[in-house]
Amino acid sequence: MAESGVLIYTHPECTICVSVKMELDEKGKVYEEIDLGDHPERWPELQELTGGDKITPVVVEDGEVTIGYHGIGCTFY
Repeated sequence: MAESGVLIYTHPECTICVSVKMELDEKGKVYEEIDLGDHPERWPELQELTGGDKITPVVVEDGEVTIGYHGIGCTFY
């Protein structure tokens, strides 16, 4: 995980992920991004955090999990 303790799961087809990354950048937060398009083997990790849902973005910061961005996310099947 990034030194800041922020981890974000994204997907290239999820435009909402761009908004989350922009907000993190504006706040000056350093984060580690896991692009599930490049690393599909990491979906089970994300699903463990979401209770089984395949939804992005998911941000893990200091142990707190945030699913979506202001209540909106992209669901994958």
